Amino acid sequence: MGRMPMPPEPAGTRLGSPRMNQLEQHETCMRRALELARRGWGDTHPNPMVGALITEAGQVVAEGWHAQDGGEHAERAALGKLGCAAGPDATLYVTLEPCSTPGRTGACTEAILASGIRRVVVGATDPNPAHAGRGLELLRAAGVEVVDGVLERDCTDLNLIFNHWITESAPLIAAKAAVTLDGKIACRTGDSKWITGELARADVHRWRRLFPSIAVGAKTILQDNPRLTARPADGAEWCPWRFVFDGLLRTVVERNLPGVYTDEWKHRTIVVTTPHGGMGYVRKLELLGVKVWVLPSPNQRVNLPDFRRRCATERISGVYFEGGAQLVSELVRTRQLDYLFAYRAPVLLADEKAKAMFNGLRTERLTSAVRLTDVRHDTFGDDQLMRGRTVYPEKMQTDETVFGLG
Repeated sequence: MGRMPMPPEPAGTRLGSPRMNQLEQHETCMRRALELARRGWGDTHPNPMVGALITEAGQVVAEGWHAQDGGEHAERAALGKLGCAAGPDATLYVTLEPCSTPGRTGACTEAILASGIRRVVVGATDPNPAHAGRGLELLRAAGVEVVDGVLERDCTDLNLIFNHWITESAPLIAAKAAVTLDGKIACRTGDSKWITGELARADVHRWRRLFPSIAVGAKTILQDNPRLTARPADGAEWCPWRFVFDGLLRTVVERNLPGVYTDEWKHRTIVVTTPHGGMGYVRKLELLGVKVWVLPSPNQRVNLPDFRRRCATERISGVYFEGGAQLVSELVRTRQLDYLFAYRAPVLLADEKAKAMFNGLRTERLTSAVRLTDVRHDTFGDDQLMRGRTVYPEKMQTDETVFGLG
């Protein structure tokens, strides 16, 4: 088959040339493998996104990626496109350690060994403790040269949802906040459109497309009537599972129901409520084709740990919370928030009565603050995104009056 060109490289440098050392070559190819992996963005749950490519004589000769759950693995896709036995200098690049168990599509380590490839470059190690490193050991034992840890941080970051799912047997609970410089999400009048600019909002839709579900509270539904779909600039509108947290089913009282209960994707809407909402409203939603989860609770608030467990049972591997402030704050208060996307705009309200994004804690010392780790930064026009995993202090004092717990 004909040789495929590599993506643009630094001026005057060609893949495999003396001016490009081995590490640079490995990183260039791994970046391309990451680009390929992202072609499965949002379509592989609960499996990971993986990209792979094969090089010979300084050129890329085959590429592949994992396109969807149950589909061909990236390594097998690339080997299939090679169309012939691998040459003596062939190298396989893959963003995630090749699987070593048969599964539904066969172990990729077996396919690699059968192909004759003698060098494999890997980004991230399999996060599953039962399999981590085993694929690399099998390849090395068979005489294959293995280079691992190339762009490992980026390759690991690619699969935030899968990594949490496979290690915790639970969904990744993430939240998005779009705030001013002083942490506000709306003026005292409630005016909030828009704090961040178009580029930052477009990035939100990119993450919506990744997560298998989006969640909001009843107040957000009543005030904004959002569609809760992903509308990427370069793709068709797409609807994940849409969670509406409504402990008293306030969103079902009015005659004119919100769009998420009546639109073409209403069967993708799940209302999460408590026994205090009333079974009549539950039946009303179910007759419309909307799903309802009634979770036990002594009060009108949905029990968030129970919600996480129900998601795990239903194999929903990630939830992207977009508000409101009280719902997201309760995720923090109950230590249920795993990951935070915090967009910050160059806007200053300097008004103590403006609405803050987070509340409900009584943090008297910095050592008792909630922090982010493994932090990543991005810039979208004038706006900034800081995202990372939440780390909770050993002891965390809550303000009981905020959530009416006193």
